[in-house]
Parts: sequence; structure tokens; C-alpha cells
Amino acid sequence: MKSHLLSIFIIFLLGITYSVMTLSAQEITSGKADLSAINVLLIDGQGTHNWRETTPVLERTLEETGLFDVTVTTTPAEWESVADFAPNFMDYDVILLNYCGALWSETTRAAFLQYVADGGGLVLYHSANNAFSEWKEFQNLLAVTAWGGRDADFGPYRYWDTQMRSAVQLATDGPTGSAQNHVEYVIQSIMPTHPIMRGMPEKMLHGPDELYAHLRGPVENAPEISLLAAAHSNPETGGSGRWEAVLATTNYRKGRVFQILYGHSGSQCRSVAFLVPFLRGTQWAATGIVTIPIPEDIPSEDKSYIRP
Repeated sequence: MKSHLLSIFIIFLLGITYSVMTLSAQEITSGKADLSAINVLLIDGQGTHNWRETTPVLERTLEETGLFDVTVTTTPAEWESVADFAPNFMDYDVILLNYCGALWSETTRAAFLQYVADGGGLVLYHSANNAFSEWKEFQNLLAVTAWGGRDADFGPYRYWDTQMRSAVQLATDGPTGSAQNHVEYVIQSIMPTHPIMRGMPEKMLHGPDELYAHLRGPVENAPEISLLAAAHSNPETGGSGRWEAVLATTNYRKGRVFQILYGHSGSQCRSVAFLVPFLRGTQWAATGIVTIPIPEDIPSEDKSYIRP
């Protein structure tokens, strides 16, 4: 197992703690080893976004590759009944969360964390990146997150600084979570050597779509995260003015977590700038490797593509 040291420089500027990090997490080698289809458990049922629209798109996108078998499990509609939700996580190679709702039971939460810790894969799609703010250990799965009552005490801002060409942690007061207006934006690859990003263009046009900003991460897991891609959050359209993380990974013991933070609706999930990293990230979370090729219709900096 290779280990890369976390490099942190502390700068005191006007009383603000500024940390510049090389976020290159440990390589994890556990995961599915055979060549059979990757078993995906897609969990939906509650959330702040239209999961009824996006779940069928995510399921189709995965299954049309021939590499994934998807089982959709929908939590009870009643928030009080979600305590009875108890899937057998160990039957699957990777869990895909399209869920941002009521807290699961203590037993289910413990089984979920054990699944990931033992080498299970986890993919957090769009609003699921903001789930379970009241669940303390869940936060260590997240490279970046926001909302749900999180505030400056949760952790520093994490974003990409184009001049330093480094991931940055900025510990300061301010909002935790915002979203600019739906516009086109460029996905900038910032870790091209990662298996998910290897061979992908440096820049891909995507959208119009929602772009999250003012994202934070817990200090405790900083050595385990990698920011893979970022997009500029334009202040003229309601953004932060920073390059915000849009693709990220976290290592959690033996498990791999992949976050894709954009893809607000079904049509935006068929943008090639979404579906290529989504597919490759899901395969990586399940197996630790990526074999899905870069397609011919991969976007450029100036041209986006949406598949039917």
C-alpha cells in the first residue's frame, strides 16, 4: 500500500488560518476482484431533489454499459418509517446514494459504516453529498459537503486555487452551502493521474446545471481525500468566486468513496461531462481500478454533449 504525505502550510493572514494541501490519499487495493458484473445498490426515496426522475436515468446509464447490475431500493415514504430500512449492504459491490432524507436506524448505520470500512464502495450523487449532517461518523466519508445545519464549526472551506495549483483549506466564518444559477461551466481536471481522471480532457464543458459552492470538510479526514476536478463558481451568477470541487474521493479504512456533486436533473445526468466520470467513479469505488474507456463524444472546453 502506497502512502503519500499530506503537505500543509499554515499562513496567518488577518487572523485567518489558511491551509494549502496536497490531497493525495492512500491507495486502497481492496474491492471486487473478478470480472462478473458489478452489483450496485441504488438507494433513493427521500431528498431535496427529484429522485423519481434521476434514479431511472442513473440506473440506465450504469446498465447500458453491460458492466453493472443495479438494484433500486426505495426507503419508506413516511419519514417515521425509515427506521425500518435495513438492506443487506454486503450483497453489493458498491452503494449509490440518491438520498438526502431521514436518518436511518442505529443498526443500519452501523452496518453501512462497517460495509464501507471493510472495502465496500460508495458513490454520493449530487444532493446525497449533503446527507446525514447529524450522523457524526458519516462526515468522515465526505471530502466536501454543506447544508443540513452545518456551519463554520464543521470544518474549513475546501476548494481549488488555480494560482497555487493546490487544494486549499480556508478556515473562516461564512456560509456553508450555496448554489449558483443554472449555467454552463467548465469541469477542470485537477488530478489527471487518478484512475478516474486518467485520459480525460483537462477541460470539459457541462450544463446548464447547478453548481455547489461554499463547501467544507472535516479536519479529521484531510489526509484521506483527493479533489479530482473543480469548476469556477461565478459571482456574477450567484457563485462564490472560487473554483469549487465537483469530483472528489475519500478513503475510509479499506473502502473507497466517490463524490460527484453536479447533475441536478435527469437531462443533466445524460451530459457526457457527467456520465463519463460517474461511470468511471462508480467502477473505481467498487473495484479500485478503471477500465471504462473515454468515449469519442467526450466534451471539449467549448462544446458540451448530451446523450438521449
